[in-house]
Amino acid sequence: MRTEEQRAQDPAPAGTSPRSLAEALRTRDDTSLSALLRTRPDLITPVPTDLTQLATRAATRASVVRALERLDRFALQTAEALAVASDPATYDELSGLLAGDERDPAVTAAFPHALATLREQALVWGADDRLRLVRTARELLAPGPQHPSPTGLGPTVAEATAGMSPGRVQEMVAACGLPTTHDSVSAVASLTALFTDRERMSALLGTAPAESSEVLSRLVWGPPYGQVTPDPARHLRWLIDRALLLPTAPGTVVLPREAALHLRAGRAHRETDPVAPPVEPARTHRPRMVDTTAAGQAYTALATVEELLKDWHEGGPSVLRAGGLSVRDLKRTAVALDVGEPVAAFWVELAYAAGLLASDGEADERYAATPGYDEWLELPAGERWARLASAWLAATRTPGLVGGRDAKDRTLSALGPGLDRSAAPEVRHRVLALLGGLPEGSSAVPESVIARLHWERPPRGGRSAAGEDLRSRLARWTLSEAELLGVTGRGALSAQGRALLGLPPAPAQDTAHGAGADAASQAGAGAGVGRAAAAGAGAKLPVHRHHRAADGGPAVLLPRSPAERAAAAVRAARIVGPLLPEPLDHVLLQADLTAVAPGPLERPLADTLGVLADVESKGGATVYRFTPGSVRRALDAGRSASDLHAFLTAHSRTPVPQPLTYLIDDVARRHGHLRIGAASAYVRCDDDSLLNEILADKRSQGLRLRRLAPTVLAAQADPAALLEGLRSMGFAPAAESAEGDVLITRAHAHRTPPRSAPEPVPDGPPVPDTTLLSAAIRAIRAGDLASTSPRKGAGADLPGTGELPRTGSAETLATMQAAVLTGGTVWIGYVNAEGAASQRVIAPIRVEGGFVTAYDHTADEVRTYPLHRVTGVAELADDQQ
Repeated sequence: MRTEEQRAQDPAPAGTSPRSLAEALRTRDDTSLSALLRTRPDLITPVPTDLTQLATRAATRASVVRALERLDRFALQTAEALAVASDPATYDELSGLLAGDERDPAVTAAFPHALATLREQALVWGADDRLRLVRTARELLAPGPQHPSPTGLGPTVAEATAGMSPGRVQEMVAACGLPTTHDSVSAVASLTALFTDRERMSALLGTAPAESSEVLSRLVWGPPYGQVTPDPARHLRWLIDRALLLPTAPGTVVLPREAALHLRAGRAHRETDPVAPPVEPARTHRPRMVDTTAAGQAYTALATVEELLKDWHEGGPSVLRAGGLSVRDLKRTAVALDVGEPVAAFWVELAYAAGLLASDGEADERYAATPGYDEWLELPAGERWARLASAWLAATRTPGLVGGRDAKDRTLSALGPGLDRSAAPEVRHRVLALLGGLPEGSSAVPESVIARLHWERPPRGGRSAAGEDLRSRLARWTLSEAELLGVTGRGALSAQGRALLGLPPAPAQDTAHGAGADAASQAGAGAGVGRAAAAGAGAKLPVHRHHRAADGGPAVLLPRSPAERAAAAVRAARIVGPLLPEPLDHVLLQADLTAVAPGPLERPLADTLGVLADVESKGGATVYRFTPGSVRRALDAGRSASDLHAFLTAHSRTPVPQPLTYLIDDVARRHGHLRIGAASAYVRCDDDSLLNEILADKRSQGLRLRRLAPTVLAAQADPAALLEGLRSMGFAPAAESAEGDVLITRAHAHRTPPRSAPEPVPDGPPVPDTTLLSAAIRAIRAGDLASTSPRKGAGADLPGTGELPRTGSAETLATMQAAVLTGGTVWIGYVNAEGAASQRVIAPIRVEGGFVTAYDHTADEVRTYPLHRVTGVAELADDQQ
């Protein structure tokens, strides 16, 4: 005998409503199945063997929860309404639960799209007169005492009266003025009919005491449960007697669903949101100002990352035992970069995400720049920025979490574990796409962006101490980080930001938008280069694959292929490159021993000046100060006084001030006059009077110096301490080698072994590409054909049983040979070399040498099978040939 489940999997006769989700999937074309697998990629991992397995997988709890979490608010409200409707429900019934008795036109207009979304994602199936929610989704969304429905509705009259004594049910029927019946089933049906009849229900409630009506008004929008005493008050007794409050447990009553829907005028939700809230513009600026401001921020981003890794040039902070930076090291980094600690954490994490820094893996593990950093430095400025911005856009590591606590109440540290949030890339893309949907040059009100995100994907728990869910915090961090990085300028999406996202360029506009246009100058960018650089974007930008939002607004971006992302980064680099300030080859020397760099300097100039002088202040212009210590540092690096004079003369647009010339000559005259070597350490000098001066100085007592010869002093301190001690006394000694040559001290660049950038943590299975989808659908359909095709012979017409056909070797061979002669199609069971069993539908072409060569409908190709691995064979029914 066949089971009900086996019969339910049979293909539905033409023109009838499907009896299961599997049958509903069989009626879909390849385009519809592709849309399903693209929106729910977990269903294709691994590829199902047939449509029955696909339907089973689509109804599992984990997959359904994931699908529900990705619905917009109105589609989710539609699913919630279907969960409290009759099963199955009609199109009009479901529409009425959303639109109410007054038939809200906005809800009515948006309802078909929401229902189509649920159908496409296989959460709803059936014809319009028999709509069914997938059972798992109904269990998740239907109301119950332990998990109240989001609608605030309670159980139906039939559910609430289950187990109630027949006499009590008849009493309630009589109290409502209805004729008594002979059984409880018909009595409950009579009560249900009364509560769903608008006129009769209004007449009944019209006789209710005022206190009773007030109780109903408190319960109508949920929660529908209330507490009563064993001897309830008169107005409560009136409701209980008429089944308007039904007992669910001792001391607990509930408002039945049918009564609540009448009081709500047919609405399942108190507030229905059929249309996405708009993103509100905050201010509108001239597009040119937005782009130049963003370019100025982009330059600052490049300079900050370079400064960070220059600070860690000889090896950065130690790696904590649990991984990451210590709080103290993060504070030191923030001071060095002259930013706050949260911003410092962002720059550190950005460099890590871009593969520019990592841990060195040594026993005393430290953070340091990677070899990729040196390669990055050689790139043009636009390409360096595009690499940083692309890494930020795709990274799942979330710097905003630094300083917070994890689930085990441990502090989250920069570069440490626990910072990955798989939703971060999708939120960044979506926030920037919403900015791209505003008029060009417009910034957005942050609260309206968050409200839009909440509509597109309603939050479900996981709120921070501040009361915001993770996606809201990610959105706020995105807005601030995009501004720091130069993807946005003054809060508006820049031209390079649009290119990075793959959005088409905005139409060129020469005038400001609206009354809020900002007429301020472009000084903030520091570039002085116009928007004309956007012409570098010449070619058409690649556009993301997308789904149009329900309200017809900006598209919801989907992940792009690596090739598309690389092409977008190239176009963004072409746009931002000309907007970035050109490196300068000169500085302005001043009489107060300072040099002013009016813009970014060429790297050789910046490196040399960084050794010769100390940075005093940064900003649009960088101020360097020359000191005896900084000049000595340049001399220690192997430069001579004449080299320094020539360098300053060649790179200064102003005459070299006399005080600076004197400073260099004075330090150079004394530099190397004293020589430090290893004795423990020694000091030698051709001028014995200078050595006498050192011995007479009380500050040298800690060095424990003694004269070995008229020109040599020995010390108990090591050479490094002796150098530092004499320099603190105002002398300018130089270290020498064992051969007596002056040692040149340069910064030692510490690099990690080759490291790759951290891989983002995926938010579930990746979206399959077109090639994979086509192959998967072909395999699923072929497998479905093999599992559902009727067979000849007794007991052979059992599709979907999962049992392989069993025939003897002689019968198998004869059936195969007959199929070759007739050109027929057969069903076989096959066990491969790994022992995996499968069933296939094949059209044999020839049988020889113990092998059968056939066209395999399951694999959609010609294959050869060893006959000894075929478990059995059965002919298909004539109408399946």
